Amino acid sequence: MNKAKKLRNDCFALPQGVDWTPLDEALSHLEKSLTPIAEAEILPINQAIGRVLAGDLVAISNSPPFSNSAVDGYAFRCDPTDASEKKVLDLKEGRSAAGQPFFEVIGSGEALRIFTGAVLPSGADTVVLQEDISFQNGKISFFNSLKPGSNTRLVGEDLQTGQLIASKGDRLTIFMAASSISAGIKEAKVYKRLSVGVFSTGDELIDFQQNLKAGSVFDVNSPMLTSLLSNWGVQVTELGKVPDNLETLRNKLNEASETFDVLITSGGASAGDEDHLALLLNKEGIITEWRIAIKPGRPMAMGFWRNTPIFGLPGNPVAAATCALVFVRPAISKLSGGQWLVPQAFYVSAAFEKSKKSGRREFLRARLAGDKVEIFKSEGSGLTSGLAWATGFVELPDDNVTVKLGDKVKYIPFSSLDL
Repeated sequence: MNKAKKLRNDCFALPQGVDWTPLDEALSHLEKSLTPIAEAEILPINQAIGRVLAGDLVAISNSPPFSNSAVDGYAFRCDPTDASEKKVLDLKEGRSAAGQPFFEVIGSGEALRIFTGAVLPSGADTVVLQEDISFQNGKISFFNSLKPGSNTRLVGEDLQTGQLIASKGDRLTIFMAASSISAGIKEAKVYKRLSVGVFSTGDELIDFQQNLKAGSVFDVNSPMLTSLLSNWGVQVTELGKVPDNLETLRNKLNEASETFDVLITSGGASAGDEDHLALLLNKEGIITEWRIAIKPGRPMAMGFWRNTPIFGLPGNPVAAATCALVFVRPAISKLSGGQWLVPQAFYVSAAFEKSKKSGRREFLRARLAGDKVEIFKSEGSGLTSGLAWATGFVELPDDNVTVKLGDKVKYIPFSSLDL
C-alpha cells in the first residue's frame, strides 16, 4: 500500500450551481487536481518495464561506446583529395573483430580486415565492403567511390553521455529499457504499483461461477473492471460483491480503505433508497455526485473514504466500462505518477445515420468496416454484447449533431485505451 502523498479532500469537487458539467470541463478539473500518491523505489532496469518513472533516465555513457564497423570488410583512412579511379592498399597483417580490437595504427595506404561491430582501429575512418574488393599479392583494390566515414558507426552516434532517454512520468517500455541499457543505465527510479480494490454492490448479483437463480444476474463489472485495471499496470484485487446492506457496505469500505490505495466500486452511486454507497459517502465520507453530461455514464460518484480515493461507477456494465475508460484510466495513471492519458483518435467516414440533441457527449459502441465505421444496433447501457462486438467508440460532440452517411466522425479505437 502506497499513500505516500494524500490528495486534497476537494480534488474531486466541481463548480457549484452547475446542473450538468460538460465532459471536457470535468476531465480538465480532474487532471489539474490529481497528484501521485505512490511511493518510489529503485529497480534493476530490466525489472522496471511497465512501471512509471519517478525520475529521468539519462545516458551514463556513449552508445556505441566506440566507433565501429557497420559491415564485414576492410578498414582504411579515406583521402577525399584522392581523385584516382581505383584505390590500391597494402593489407596489414592482423584483424579487428567484435570483442577483439586491433591496437596498432593503420597508416596511410594500409587496410585492415575488420568485422561487423569491431572497434575501428586508430588511423582508419572508413570501411569498404568485403564483396567490393579484389585481392592480389597482399594488396586490396576497389573503385575509389567511398566518402570518409562510410560503413562505420561513430562513438555516441546513437546516444551521448548526458542525453535524455525517458522522462519522469513516462511508463517504461521494453525499447526504452533497451536503449537505457545500451547507454550504461543499470537501474531506474520508479513508482510502486498502486494497489486497487474492486467490488460491486447489489443484492441481485452472483458470481459467474454460480448457477443463475430467479431475480439474480451475473456480476459482470467486478471481473471486467479488474481486467481493465490489470492492463493499466496496477495491482488489483477483486473483492467480490456487497449486498444492499448499509452495515455490510460500511465494514467493507473500512476494511478495504486500510488495505488499498484506491477503491473502485460499481452500483449504488445514485440517490435511490437502495443506493447505500452514495448514502454512506454523503454521511461518513466525502462525495461529489458528478452530474457529468455524458452518455452512457450516469450515475457516477467520486470521493474519499477514510482518505482513500474512491470511484463509484454506474451499475450498468456499458456505463461502468465507459466511465472506467474515460475517467478512471487517466486518473489512475496520474495517481500512479504517470501522465494524464488522452486516447488517440482519428476521423472515419460514417456507415450510419444518427441525430442527437445538444447537452451531453455521447460514446457509441463502434466497429470499423473497411474504410468506414458502423455503430451497434442499440445504445442500451446494459447490453454487453455491444462491447464484445465493438472495436472502439464513436465520440459525438456536446452540440446538436446530425450524422449522415459518409460524414466524418471521431473514432477512438479500443487499442488506444490499452485494451
